[in-house]
Amino acid sequence: MNLIDNFDVRNLGNLELLANQVVEGFIIGLHKSPFHGFSVEFAEHRLYNPGESTKNMDWKVYARSDKMFIKRFEEETNLRCQIVIDASSSMYFPDTSKQKKKSLNKLQFSSLAAAALMNLLKKQRDAYGLSIFDEEVRTHAKCKSSTSHYRLMLTYLDKLINTPEKNKQTAAAKALHQIADSIHKRSLVVIFSDMFEHNADTAQLFSALQHLKHNKHEVILFHVVDQAKEIDFEFENRPYLFVDLETGEKVRLQANQVKEYYTEQVKKFKDQLKLKCLQYRIDFVEADISKGFKQVLQSYLVKRNKMGA
Repeated sequence: MNLIDNFDVRNLGNLELLANQVVEGFIIGLHKSPFHGFSVEFAEHRLYNPGESTKNMDWKVYARSDKMFIKRFEEETNLRCQIVIDASSSMYFPDTSKQKKKSLNKLQFSSLAAAALMNLLKKQRDAYGLSIFDEEVRTHAKCKSSTSHYRLMLTYLDKLINTPEKNKQTAAAKALHQIADSIHKRSLVVIFSDMFEHNADTAQLFSALQHLKHNKHEVILFHVVDQAKEIDFEFENRPYLFVDLETGEKVRLQANQVKEYYTEQVKKFKDQLKLKCLQYRIDFVEADISKGFKQVLQSYLVKRNKMGA
């Protein structure tokens, strides 16, 4: 297992390097898996025609043979992928600053997963954009496929990781409606969110997800959670001070006093969310932050192949 698999990420400062490591590890694993036909390589060479762009010139071949060849890629798929990240304060769980072994919180996991997805999209010559929201849509960059665009997207993600803010609530429904209205071409929309919203109106939330499908987009919802703590409520039976990261509200409780009720309510909400996604033909993927990035990249790849891209 490598650095990324172990989540022993000591430095998130070089997001591009980490994204590369995630994707390279995934591709190596892919070649040993049943997912055949996946390629990020070019199809063939052809002779360079004087006057055309040298953008895809194979300089290694030129250095060896003194002949100018253009790398001819498989027909471009024109896949457009809008990556959407929930940056509300609940996504900063768990507090990794107090942990001896440096692991990722939900926002760091989502940002690195997004960077890895962009890296993969770039390799496949597809276009990608980025939307970041909490109570409002804070960033909305439209789909492009250039290297400079990739670097700009990494800058947005890097800023997101390094400037955590307390008490940022979520208005997921409002933000997703806004994003749906602003994507004018059919796209694959990939959402990273815990879908935890203070006083959430689930009907509004489901309406926003339906809006994306109504606009003919394909949608993957990565439900980003810390499975052990947030879903299974695995705490020792002793008093804890629980803090709502979005409102700052605090409550002191003995863990076992509320475990049964809490897990029941969370399961009810998650089952409802999964059912609505099934009804709207949205891919619902459980993304447990302790299980690595394969679950994210593989789900994207399966969806891409289904789209015929």
